Amino acid sequence: MAENRLPHISSADVDHIVNFIRSSIERAGAEGAVIGLSGGLDSAVVTKLAADALDPENVLNVFMPSRVTPHDDYRITSELCDLWGTEYKIVDIQPAVDSLTAVLQSGDQSPMERGNISARCRMIVLYNLAKKRDFLVLGTSNQSELMTGYFTKFGDGACDLTPLANVYKTQVKEIGRMIGVPGEVLSRPPTAGFWETQTDEGEMGITYDKLDLILHGFEQEIPDKDIAQSADVSPEMIASIRERIRSTEHKRLLPMRPEEMYE
Repeated sequence: MAENRLPHISSADVDHIVNFIRSSIERAGAEGAVIGLSGGLDSAVVTKLAADALDPENVLNVFMPSRVTPHDDYRITSELCDLWGTEYKIVDIQPAVDSLTAVLQSGDQSPMERGNISARCRMIVLYNLAKKRDFLVLGTSNQSELMTGYFTKFGDGACDLTPLANVYKTQVKEIGRMIGVPGEVLSRPPTAGFWETQTDEGEMGITYDKLDLILHGFEQEIPDKDIAQSADVSPEMIASIRERIRSTEHKRLLPMRPEEMYE
């Protein structure tokens, strides 16, 4: 059986991401970075990496709660900004979400639709603030989410920089431990916060530990039967993940355009 094992993250890998953030901001001539901070692992890791790259005073964290946001998220996001010295701003998106769901006739019976509206409202907030300050928007999606299309197009998938694009979710946790993300954040179940009790793993029907092994196996062109054995999943699960990647390809590409019309 072909070996399928995720590579460990090194301090050089972390430095590489920090340097990427710093050089990208400098090349764009921007003054800093704005990041949506949710209280989850990915946004916490991106915040700390940005603070190390740019200095904390050049990082704006925006917490954007809605009606279903757990109370703990208010405390955790505030504490993270206090810990790392970044600017903290709260913008309640619920009025905007309510207005749009009413216009679009999206009732409570459509939690995913309301969730996508919430994600897009949050990105409107981030880009509005970024424009005012000449900042760039840092995305928080990781490689596991990007490969499977587990993000809202023009919502949390929209950004100027994607620091974690080459890092699987389980590797993001490794980085978090290395750079000092608090244990409470490291141990929280990943969630998009679209509705109460929603979790990433519950919605996808697979844990990130297994998903990341599958995705890494795909990238390494390991035979499906060996991937299934290493991840301890069925061949049907392998097939479903392949189909998810195929069907969400449009979310990872620039808008399609006609071929050149003039010769």
